[in-house]
Amino acid sequence: MVGSAIWRNLESKGYTNIIGKSSKELDLRTQKSVIDYFEEEKPEFVFLAAAKVGGILANDTYRAEFIYDNLQIQNNVIHQSYVHGVKKLLFLGSSCIYPRDCPQPMKEEYLLTGSLEPTNEPYAIAKIAGIKMCQAYRRQYGCDYISAMPNNLYGPGDNFDLESSHVVPALIRKFHEAKHQAQSTVEIWGTGKPKREFMLSDDCSDAMLFLMENYKDLDIINIGLGYDMPITEIARVIRDVVDVDVEFNYNINFPDGIYRKLLNTSKLESTGWKVKHSFKDGIKIAYADFLVKFERGDYEY
Repeated sequence: MVGSAIWRNLESKGYTNIIGKSSKELDLRTQKSVIDYFEEEKPEFVFLAAAKVGGILANDTYRAEFIYDNLQIQNNVIHQSYVHGVKKLLFLGSSCIYPRDCPQPMKEEYLLTGSLEPTNEPYAIAKIAGIKMCQAYRRQYGCDYISAMPNNLYGPGDNFDLESSHVVPALIRKFHEAKHQAQSTVEIWGTGKPKREFMLSDDCSDAMLFLMENYKDLDIINIGLGYDMPITEIARVIRDVVDVDVEFNYNINFPDGIYRKLLNTSKLESTGWKVKHSFKDGIKIAYADFLVKFERGDYEY
């Protein structure tokens, strides 16, 4: 999802010599495959957005895969970028790197000041390792490697599988199915009270390109909207966009996860970059993408 958004953004700004492969074409977990790819393509700039990602259920269920796969991807790409003389690399982290009980909104300096949220700890540890690896290569070898921490992302190319997706794509699909099956309720996992900050992947990619062109700091930098909403309010916005009249059924057998993780984006805002889409406008774009996939048969009721 993020990789395709970066690609679209680069093309829209006139970049033409763009290279990249899907996960089906290139297994970044395999060292030899990554070595061969770098030797053949010889990239000058690298956006490292590849990762194994998922929602609360997937993170808590596939803990081993989340830490192993992400560590392998990061280690291979970051090291081969150094070996092959890449001019600049941007590593994309995650807001889950911050402590579970972090003061809100979360500032970059809060990293490693407390315990992580248990449900996604393996993923968060992998991302923290990627940040520290970039910083270590910068300090030891002088590599121009930077790390950006986005909030929760959604958008075109998202995963709409109900068991492994994040809350936004899952709710888009649930409300769409409820609309066409004449359902009266839609299930919301947890209490609906936790607050989340969601950004359209195209806005995140725009910020990433801006940082690639303008940011050279050792320290991490947050990418976010600057505001969050309770899950219940997020569900209301999606329900309005899908245009379906249903009530919410809260399933408290599923965990809420961390109560709030709003990013402090003052550092990014001080550079002059600004987000382009509101949450509702972004949901309209994401739902349109879902409809295209649904109509071609990617998802069934």
